[in-house]
Amino acid sequence: METKINLTRRRFLKSVTAAAMIGTAGALSVPRTAEAGEGKLATIIDLTKCNGCVDRERPACITACKTIKTGRIPEPVDPIPLPFPTRKIEDWSKKKEVGSRLTPYNLIYVQKAEVDIGSDKKTVFIPRRCMHCDNPACATLCPFAANHKFENGAVVIDQEACFGGAKCKTVCPWEIPQRQSGVGVYLKVLPTLMGNGVMVKCDLCSDRLKEGKTPACIEACPQKAMSIGPRSEIYAKAEELTKRIGGYLYGKSENGGTSTLYVSPVPFDRLDAVIRKGPGEPGLGAVKRRMAGTDTMGKAVLAAPAIGIAAGVAGAFALVSKRKDRIKKEE
Repeated sequence: METKINLTRRRFLKSVTAAAMIGTAGALSVPRTAEAGEGKLATIIDLTKCNGCVDRERPACITACKTIKTGRIPEPVDPIPLPFPTRKIEDWSKKKEVGSRLTPYNLIYVQKAEVDIGSDKKTVFIPRRCMHCDNPACATLCPFAANHKFENGAVVIDQEACFGGAKCKTVCPWEIPQRQSGVGVYLKVLPTLMGNGVMVKCDLCSDRLKEGKTPACIEACPQKAMSIGPRSEIYAKAEELTKRIGGYLYGKSENGGTSTLYVSPVPFDRLDAVIRKGPGEPGLGAVKRRMAGTDTMGKAVLAAPAIGIAAGVAGAFALVSKRKDRIKKEE
């Protein structure tokens, strides 16, 4: 059951009107320096503009992402090895078309929040994907260095080096990364003792950024609700937009800061109270950075089966070394 949230109609209309006055200012083109991969980028997601693509079979951002990412994950082996000791697998290979939550095959989706504003009921749509944090624990904790934050701000999981251990998901306050079992390099090492597939999430279309293109979801949005540009410029525009509409900003300080800023006419704690949350459906509450290694959770995340590590360390080390060399060349 959804909780009803009350806001004044006057405030809501003020927010939407002010956002409209800004017009297309938020729809930044990626400047030449950013196209060349120089400098940090950030994105704005303007919730006064997103309408959930209610006139389409599914939101345009989802369709664009699915189209560009098709075939990125190979078909899993059959049968999929049962990992020790959990003996649990996550197989989405027969549910690739699911678009109502995050999955290994669906890296962005749109949440729906219904709120009462005066005597009217309004709907706020919220595109969700990886936040691309400033200091991502998911990258610093990966035992095989499969997760890396690039200079432009994108946090990318290398599926060729990922063992699917899900440490990244455990330390992510939004639990964004999703696992597909039965694929990946772990099958060549110790599939029942070390790993469980690959972890997948939004990579901000890092390959497109290198080519000077805009991320597919941003390019496809018919409402221009999402924008990308130099971090300093995006942050300034997000602050300006928030001030003009008398709205609220999310992503600036959450988890220590991110490269994804949401601007909303409705307080985020109220949106969080009504959106559906669960596996693959992240919340919008206030979160602090999860400091791995400083508490019980951090120590548990770093732990791994001793037998698996001892037996697979040689092969894993070789993979990590090759990956680090490749990253250095890319940067």
